Amino acid sequence: QVQLVESGGGSVQAGGSLRLSCAASGYAYSSYCMAWFRQAPGKERERVAFITRVGSTSHADAVKGRFTISRDNAKNTLYLQMNSLKPEDTAMYYCAANPGGWCSGWNYWGQGTQVTVSS
Repeated sequence: QVQLVESGGGSVQAGGSLRLSCAASGYAYSSYCMAWFRQAPGKERERVAFITRVGSTSHADAVKGRFTISRDNAKNTLYLQMNSLKPEDTAMYYCAANPGGWCSGWNYWGQGTQVTVSS
């Protein structure tokens, strides 16, 4: 069983920065593919970024150049550094994990952390 706990959300003005963290419990975290998703009210959930077990990353076009996903395997923790935040980044942010290493078919989800960006 894998448990994911996000933290670091909050309210910030446009142009500001936040860093989200996702602490994971479970065996062999370094082998997991990990991702960040977000969901705004009335919108579908979208994948923001993912990072493979070897550290390769992919970011959605909407956040490319502003957000950076990273992981610290020694701490079993996933991060999302968010810079130059925009009001349209306002959403609940979730981390997700696939212990099998595939970067799709996410098996585990955190409870989410709210990010609110004001103009």
